[in-house]
Amino acid sequence: MQNPAGAGWLDLDHGSAGIELQEDLEGDTLREECGVFGIFGHPDAAAITALGLHALQHRGQEAAGIVSFDGNRFHSERRLGLVGDTFSRREVIERLPGNVAIGHVRYSTTGATILRNVQPLFAELNAGGFAVGHNGNLTNGLTLRRELVKNGAMMQSTTDTEVILHLVAQSKRNRFIDRFIEALRTIEGAYSLVSMTNKKLIGARDPLGIRPLVLGELDGCPIVTSETCALDIIGAKYVRDVEPGEILVFDDNGAHSHKPFPPKPPRPCIFEYIYFSRPDSTVHGRSVYEVRKAFGAQLAKESHVDVDVIVPVPDSGVPAAVGYSQHSGVPFELGIIRNHYVGRTFIQPTQSIRESGVKMKHNANRAAIEGKRIILIDDSLVRGTTSKKIVRMMRDAGAREVHFRLASPPILYPDYYGIDLPDRGGLLAATHTLEQMREIIGADSLAFLSIDGMYRAMGEPGRDPANPKFADHCFTGDYPTSLTDQSEAEHQTRQLSLLAEAS
Repeated sequence: MQNPAGAGWLDLDHGSAGIELQEDLEGDTLREECGVFGIFGHPDAAAITALGLHALQHRGQEAAGIVSFDGNRFHSERRLGLVGDTFSRREVIERLPGNVAIGHVRYSTTGATILRNVQPLFAELNAGGFAVGHNGNLTNGLTLRRELVKNGAMMQSTTDTEVILHLVAQSKRNRFIDRFIEALRTIEGAYSLVSMTNKKLIGARDPLGIRPLVLGELDGCPIVTSETCALDIIGAKYVRDVEPGEILVFDDNGAHSHKPFPPKPPRPCIFEYIYFSRPDSTVHGRSVYEVRKAFGAQLAKESHVDVDVIVPVPDSGVPAAVGYSQHSGVPFELGIIRNHYVGRTFIQPTQSIRESGVKMKHNANRAAIEGKRIILIDDSLVRGTTSKKIVRMMRDAGAREVHFRLASPPILYPDYYGIDLPDRGGLLAATHTLEQMREIIGADSLAFLSIDGMYRAMGEPGRDPANPKFADHCFTGDYPTSLTDQSEAEHQTRQLSLLAEAS
């Protein structure tokens, strides 16, 4: 049925909801929700968006989607799986005509892994079609969702991103940008958004800038995306970061910047430097690769022991290990070789396959470590399961001593902004002493980068508790925004406990 407002048609998805995403063998790694990309005014918008999503694949491997607009109709292709599984095929790109497109890669932290949760989400509003892709997590999303449903909203997904669609739809403002701003004033948490209507491309970033978003340009056409590496792959020029709290709107009349929120000191997520962003990206003017090397150098200053070689846990530990080696003067060796061609998952794996998962992904390079004292460098430690297996692998390959160093502080608190971390009970550092952790993973010694050392590696004198420069809540418990959903959940738990005691 044609949109009565003239925004066009929405093609149905060509994906299959029956695809089963399987268990990830890397159960001890950090995961973030997604990456976003949008381009306005380019005749190859969908193909360029697909390339941009390829560069952002590290930000989410569960699903990918693109929505385009051809001047008359909206077109949507969303799939479970990797970008290359779908968007490398010409016939798929040909089903996405138009000179405006937005795209999304997803790792789910809110909502199940099913096709109806794959973004960008699309809806027909009274003003026309509206599509949105979201990187981050709303800390009042569940509360808003309940209120919307109570007032008659019919939700088609279980992701918090749909809340934004409904808030825009229910706004009584006349101009679309005012409706969009009103919606953003209602939500809390971390978000970087790419959105499109039949006339506009919109990029928006939360007031603290927790999640990254950058502005680029290709052939005079504006691009908004999560990281600069997505600009590099298409030969686009980096223009600047989208500012915290800024809304950028692109249409046929040019670019328009809106800053509807009171200015606040930015608090970008420190994990973008520790793990999430690609090493070849630049985040807030800093090279991610150079920052990770600085983490390693600082770690060497704080906790070095006498060893023969420095060995990174690939791939995330490599830059920090380079920095550690350069500062300490101890040779860097690839003592672990990663198999890049093994799939991330297996369909209904047997127990024996589960147990061999680490060896299928990583294998010891015996020639580099046999008979030697080694320091293993990794970016972070969550549950400790993978670390324990890798330490055992090193010993089985003949390492005399295995020391473990983490290029970030101990993770003590859960995240509510789009990082898939367990509750405190599932975080090894939150439930064990340093010595207990060392015993669990089987290392000869264990040390983490200090919080002040992390800040010094970022060029700061240390962490200022009164004005921290980053969102570092996973290490400190200092959450930069309200946690409405969490507070409500705790209140409900207390109420249930009181009822149980009363009975």
